[in-house]
Amino acid sequence: MSLQECGLNLDRGLKELQPHGTLEFPCAGYSTRYTGQQRDGIPWHWHEELELLYVQEGALEWRTASETVLLRTGDLFAVNSNMLHAGRTPDFCELRSLVFHPSLLTGGEHSVFARRYIDPLIRCPAFTGFLFPEEGEREASDNFRRAFEAVEGEPDGYEFLVRDCLSRLALQLIQTFQPQMDRPGAGQSLDNLRMRKMLEYIHQNYAGELTLPDIARAADIGERECLRCFQKTIQCSPIQYLLKYRVTRGAELLLRHPERSVSELSLACGFGSPSNFAKQFRRFYRCTPREYRAAGER
Repeated sequence: MSLQECGLNLDRGLKELQPHGTLEFPCAGYSTRYTGQQRDGIPWHWHEELELLYVQEGALEWRTASETVLLRTGDLFAVNSNMLHAGRTPDFCELRSLVFHPSLLTGGEHSVFARRYIDPLIRCPAFTGFLFPEEGEREASDNFRRAFEAVEGEPDGYEFLVRDCLSRLALQLIQTFQPQMDRPGAGQSLDNLRMRKMLEYIHQNYAGELTLPDIARAADIGERECLRCFQKTIQCSPIQYLLKYRVTRGAELLLRHPERSVSELSLACGFGSPSNFAKQFRRFYRCTPREYRAAGER
């Protein structure tokens, strides 16, 4: 398969819908460049697959519900299955990634690899993301590079090579998190689950009148806990996130529906007036909605 630029296709629950690889070989490679522009980044999303990220050049700020990590050139980072995450670069980033389903390594849900190793790793609450340490970075980076180049070039038998390299990286993760994997009651972090519920609620209802109590109730928590979750996870308030989401949805609709007026789209995105939409749009994109649409049509 040829490498692709990763364009996310998300449902209203922020789950990525795009298949990675095939049913026979569930692994895909991506090569993407990001800039520091407001619209250019990796939005909040999650998927069943595990993911490995390698910063070829530049820097990337990677976020999960529990941590923020600044990745620099040469860093290799692993993201757990079903983990809400996002990314952005302060300036520029050339990113390579491998996204693969756990079944590629286990061979089946009843195998020893699934039961003793991969399933406990995925359930481990301590494993949200993992930056491979410098002392073992060369070996880990070599395994990633070999797997990535095999996916890119598809030489004869490349599937064996990819599976072998990914298994070696998975073993390093298992050895790192083994103490936490053995603890009873392992599961996704509470903040991760709460944020997924609240973001899903915002994405489903952004066009209407939303308040802080509405968003908090989506996760069955109080307003103060809601504010804490948002501040810890994405460093902004729920209402600030709602405003940004409305603006980005407006930008998408401007290009997708050139036949609809700016005034009509501003109301469809939850803004009370076209003037407020234009004001907020300029804050994020540094141009008016009409200028943005005209640039996209060139």
